[in-house]
Amino acid sequence: MPQGPYSEKVMEHFLHPHNVGDMPDANGTGHIGNPTCGDIMELYIKVDEKDIITDAKFKTFGCGAAIATSSMVTELVKGKSIKDALEVSNRAVAEALGGLPKIKMHCSVLAEQALRAAIVDFLKKKNRLNEFPQLKNFKPEDVEREHNG
Repeated sequence: MPQGPYSEKVMEHFLHPHNVGDMPDANGTGHIGNPTCGDIMELYIKVDEKDIITDAKFKTFGCGAAIATSSMVTELVKGKSIKDALEVSNRAVAEALGGLPKIKMHCSVLAEQALRAAIVDFLKKKNRLNEFPQLKNFKPEDVEREHNG
């Protein structure tokens, strides 16, 4: 049963988040925060030699929507290639959750950007960032400014 403005799927991922916790063997980590609302997301990915995300975990400090979007983005990217994971948008995260209230859409943006930050971290460690020109100028601090300005 939906709780106020939230869908059943949002409530499921908030009350019983999937893939929560540390990942000591992660080869990509993304850290995104929004000081205005207080949400902080850390997303970990494990990528194999064929560029497939074999595992994803998160730790989030924030509201129910932030936890739910973090949980959902980990579900959406497992088994995807880096290239396909880069296509996961904030709208796809929100839609997979059955929608979010407009005032909480920034949580889905943070989830998308935490994923991008983790992918950028992975690619930098492998000296392969040049293979993905769309990420060349990605900076997590720009995301924080964008959501606070």
